[in-house]
Amino acid sequence: MCSLFGNTRGYFNSFELAEFQHRITGVVTDVYGTPIQGVNVEIKNTTLGTFTNKEGIFYLEAIPTDVLVFKYLGFKSIEVVVGSSEKLSIVLEEDVTNLDAVTVNAGYYTVSEKERTGNIASISAVDIEKQPVNNPLGAMQGYMSGVNIIQDTGVPGGGYEIQVRGKNFINGGTEPLYIIDGVPFGSQSLGVPELSAGINNGNISPLNAINPTDIESIEVLKDADATAIYGARGANGVVLITTKKGVAGTTQFKANVSSSLGSVSHFLNLMNTPEYLELRNEAVINDGYGELLENPAYDFVWPDLKTWDQNRYTNWQKELIGGTAYRNNAQLSVSGGSAQTQFLISGAYQKETTVFPGNANYKKYSLRSNINHVSKDDRFTIGMTGSYTIEDNQMPRTDLTSSAYRLPPNAPELYTEDGNINWEDNTWDNPLAVLADDYKAQIHTLLTNINMSYRLLPSLKVMANLGYNQYQISSYKLLLNTSRNPSFGFTPENYSSITTNESSRDSWIVEPQLQWEKKWGMIALDVLVGTTFQRQTSEQLVLKGTGFPNNSLIHNIAAANELEVRNSSDSEYNYQAFFGRINFKLDNKYILNITGRRDGSSRFGPDKQYGNFGAVGLAWLFSDEAFLAANDVLSFGKLRGSYGTTGSDNIGDYQFLSTYNVTGNDYDGTLVLEPSGLSNPLFGWEVNKKMEFALELGFFKDRILLNTAWYQNRSSNQLVGIPLAATTGFSSLTGNLDATVQNSGWEVDLFSKNLNGNDFQWTTTFNISMPKSKLLEFPNLENSTFAARYVIGQPITIQKLYNATGVDPDTGIYQFEDYNDDGTISSLEDRQWIEDTAPDFYGGLGNTFTYKNLSLDVFFQFKKQKAYNYLRQQAAPGLKNNASVAFLDRWQQPGDQSSLMMATSGLNASLIPSRDYYRQSNKTISDASFMRLRNVTLNYAIPSKANENLSINIYLQGQNLWTLTGFDGPDPEQPSHIILPPLRQITLGAQFNF
Repeated sequence: MCSLFGNTRGYFNSFELAEFQHRITGVVTDVYGTPIQGVNVEIKNTTLGTFTNKEGIFYLEAIPTDVLVFKYLGFKSIEVVVGSSEKLSIVLEEDVTNLDAVTVNAGYYTVSEKERTGNIASISAVDIEKQPVNNPLGAMQGYMSGVNIIQDTGVPGGGYEIQVRGKNFINGGTEPLYIIDGVPFGSQSLGVPELSAGINNGNISPLNAINPTDIESIEVLKDADATAIYGARGANGVVLITTKKGVAGTTQFKANVSSSLGSVSHFLNLMNTPEYLELRNEAVINDGYGELLENPAYDFVWPDLKTWDQNRYTNWQKELIGGTAYRNNAQLSVSGGSAQTQFLISGAYQKETTVFPGNANYKKYSLRSNINHVSKDDRFTIGMTGSYTIEDNQMPRTDLTSSAYRLPPNAPELYTEDGNINWEDNTWDNPLAVLADDYKAQIHTLLTNINMSYRLLPSLKVMANLGYNQYQISSYKLLLNTSRNPSFGFTPENYSSITTNESSRDSWIVEPQLQWEKKWGMIALDVLVGTTFQRQTSEQLVLKGTGFPNNSLIHNIAAANELEVRNSSDSEYNYQAFFGRINFKLDNKYILNITGRRDGSSRFGPDKQYGNFGAVGLAWLFSDEAFLAANDVLSFGKLRGSYGTTGSDNIGDYQFLSTYNVTGNDYDGTLVLEPSGLSNPLFGWEVNKKMEFALELGFFKDRILLNTAWYQNRSSNQLVGIPLAATTGFSSLTGNLDATVQNSGWEVDLFSKNLNGNDFQWTTTFNISMPKSKLLEFPNLENSTFAARYVIGQPITIQKLYNATGVDPDTGIYQFEDYNDDGTISSLEDRQWIEDTAPDFYGGLGNTFTYKNLSLDVFFQFKKQKAYNYLRQQAAPGLKNNASVAFLDRWQQPGDQSSLMMATSGLNASLIPSRDYYRQSNKTISDASFMRLRNVTLNYAIPSKANENLSINIYLQGQNLWTLTGFDGPDPEQPSHIILPPLRQITLGAQFNF
């Protein structure tokens, strides 16, 4: 009977809960009545919650006894009992201690912005989503101090270059360690330059697989305190990418659709037909061939002067790169869950075309899922994330940008009257012929991870991080006989070829960890220990088939007359480490953070496989001292500093062993091996010693936040290829050089809340980085082959150039300084002029204006730097290609004072050295500083009075809209004349939440 009554009572308890649970709606505003979007509304002691929308409105299921907790950055958190109310009006007040509420992802742990001892730059989903980019690195450009990012190309599917506080190692790369949801992600391209160098500069970024709109935040760890826990992998910094997770509450659907138009933002000022022909005729005459111009037998030598239409003009920039690139995006996600379990599933599709003629396009399909669960007693948690992306990139094999800048303005029509490729009696190479030579890459990326934790005791927790990722690329490039001038007589049998690349990279990681946290009055201690096991395998097979019965069989490489193995390799990388952290806090004002790691890598010999790295960080929150308690101006103040070491094993696999390659040839039926590397088991880890001091200040209740940091990184024990004599049969031997590179500088970050009225708000962000770099030590540099590249006391990014002193007014030939006084300009000793193309400073300035439901974001990027100009491509006027109108100001007769030499058609061999030296001179470097209107976003939240569950945002975005620069080139940040520069883009989109 008792059992029956007990069950009945449980039943009625459930009935009463359902009866009194009701839907709560409310609006959250500040003290001025302005709605606040993104306020976290949680039911206390549960994970059930939601967020306010653009109008500050929230909806939540609750019972009368529930307590709602309202949290938002910059405002005091408050708690409200639900009671019998169905509608709530919540007013949040600004909080002088808001930095405590901001948590920053530091990788193995999280820390509040107020208490962090390291240097961590971050960008949130709010700023990422405002940018129409395909790669997460594109969203970071200009937003982070100390992080310099350059887009390699405007062609879809291309990559980016990134440097965190400069270049540390002489021969090493600058790529940081990427961690996506706790899993290391290989950012090195598996593309083959032989296939893709012509279209995307050989850089196919694996990070293209990460959909920027799926990202919750990106953190960049910069100093020793932040990076040392990653040991050898953190020498170039660490980039942490955290994707979005499901939130407890009612099931919510989000749809985002957008369409973009892209175009080249700047065309070069090139010569028109009369100007070009004047220069060309003069050039031929200067070279001594003027009489042959009148002889029809030599018309084939200069068709632009004799057989092509002398009145024809084509703007090849508009013709070849003046099209419109279209990008269409669509994404749908569903999320929700209970207090114990939350989920998120999203899928996205993207298609992007190019500015080139033809139907080239890039497609991306992505699917991502996330599920998180916590037990009812909050002791056990588990989170699982998985994503799968397919990229399908089909482009012409060659970027048409070079042709757009160089084709003579009177070059023939592209097509004949019947629509065929026009070869104009075989007098030119039609640039559109390469459109028949496909380059295609299909990339599959799988990324999964599982995070688990179990609280054994109130202060003791055991955790595990498991991850796996797979990256596969299958690509090919065609060279067809039909894409070459018919005068060569090429046929499918003797010319047509296909080159294929089948590559893959698999990696798994297991990281068990143990965390102990304890407080004794004013003392708090947090201890973390763990270990890492990681294995990465890579495979690559590059084949080339040449000669086919016909071009229709070219995709069947077995039909090739000749099959060549260009590369066949596989490698295995094993990594194991122990790491730990001790964080000590006294009175929440004095903080000591100690991190360490012992790394083991299979890339070193048996006695050199392990290295020890660590750091110590200190912070003093002096604004919490009693003597500043009554200060109305200074609301926050922190002094912090750090010192420690990280390392690098970024040298490739098996470098300490003697290695051999299979040549693909045979000797009397026996397979031939050739030596490819010399054994050196004695080289060890590169080391980067990092030091930093910083002052962080907040004024007027943190309405103004100012962070200033000084850093110094010294990288030593450089791993390089030490040059060997040719008689050894090897060009170099991998080893350590006792050279030291120093990177130092200042970084400033500013945030200000300028206006915070009832209807109108205005905030500003600003960052600037002022880096300095120099080679401190390099024993016996002057007697090594490195003397041609480096100078003690100078940056390792310098260019050693000839010093061009002008044009000889009597001869019209370039003159150069003879540094070694040997009477000739021919040796490396005469290249002593030093220019540095690394930036002097760079940064960004952003402003956000909000008026009711309308918001406007404007972001400028700026950089002070030098870069190669148009003279790097062509130093002499009169060659058979178009060039800048500046070439018209050339030397023409004795006595002329000009900056450019006499015109030459290239047929006078005595003039070749002068123009070649000039292309390697200081005159090819010019100021390329710029300020760019990088991003503009206009967003309007449509009021949804008819349906409280529906919210609609309409947005208009612009990227690379305007650039202020004195640089005379395609783009000051990507100055190449053979690569498509980053495009100007306009995007219109809409987001639906329901």
